[in-house]
Amino acid sequence: MKQEITVTAKTIEAAVNEGAEKLGVSSSAVTYEVIEQPKKGFLGFGETPATVKVSFVSSPEMTALSFVKTIIRDMDIIADATISVIPGSKRAFLINITGEEASVLIGHHGDTLDSLQYLTNLAANRREDDDESNYTRITVDVENYRSKREDTLRRLARRMADKALRYRKNVTLEPMNAYERRIIHSEIQGISGVTTNSVGADNNRRVVISCDASSSAPKTPARPPRTAASRIVPKNKIEKRARFDDSLPEYQLGDSYALDSAIDDAEAENDTD
Repeated sequence: MKQEITVTAKTIEAAVNEGAEKLGVSSSAVTYEVIEQPKKGFLGFGETPATVKVSFVSSPEMTALSFVKTIIRDMDIIADATISVIPGSKRAFLINITGEEASVLIGHHGDTLDSLQYLTNLAANRREDDDESNYTRITVDVENYRSKREDTLRRLARRMADKALRYRKNVTLEPMNAYERRIIHSEIQGISGVTTNSVGADNNRRVVISCDASSSAPKTPARPPRTAASRIVPKNKIEKRARFDDSLPEYQLGDSYALDSAIDDAEAENDTD
């Protein structure tokens, strides 16, 4: 992204230095165009300062970093942001935000962080041409939250796969974005006897974990007939049955659902903060 500023100063050098400072970069990183040469005048009269147009072309990754730092500053958050290259990738960078108040940028299950990352990528790749080959991918993280979240989702996937195998029922997870769904699919691939598919549309797209039709895992043995006494169950032990959802025809009556609380519980198990 190109930034330009017109500066007036006594000399051309002073104007260039002042322009670079206002753009937040070193004077060696800018180019300039002299609009008006300075004139000394006579006895202090008729003196004309130099007018210079100072330009700076920012790389996409530095534009992204500047955008994130501006957000942090405007929100009065005590935090800082640094950028690094993601190893083994082309034109991909990681912006990591650290600080006492950085966690406010995460949101519920990373919703706020995902929105910030989306806006940062828009800012980094704003250009006049539509050449997708020059696209720069920016990942925004807060105190390594994404790594912790991935661990949580992998543990959740294993727990729900075990539940699907034990009760021979589909387990439907809460809606997730494409990145988190890929983590679930990837983890389930290494577990025999279960398979996954995604259902729903847009923001309501979710993963369903089901028993593989080719699996020979034994079914849960039938329960003995209930007596009148056995039907008396404490309220806090009553298991709510999943309701049929007409908007998602892939669901079946009696399917088991993993709610947001299941994810919260999984995160709490490994919470070391």
